[in-house]
Amino acid sequence: MAKLQITLVRSLIGRNEKQRATVASLGLRKIRQTVELNDTVAIRGMVKHVSHLVKVEEV
Repeated sequence: MAKLQITLVRSLIGRNEKQRATVASLGLRKIRQTVELNDTVAIRGMVKHVSHLVKVEEV
C-alpha cells in the first residue's frame, strides 16, 4: 500500500477548532513535524481539509 509523507508547514494559531482537530488526528503537533500514513480515502479527505497547512509527498 502506498504511503503519504505529511509535514505541517503552517502554524495553527488563529485556525478554527475543526482544522486544529484534523491536524491533531493526522498525528501532527509541531511545525516541520512529519508523519508517514497509509494512503487511504479518509487520510486524503483530512489532508484536503487542511491542504493550506500541510505539505504532502507520496513515498
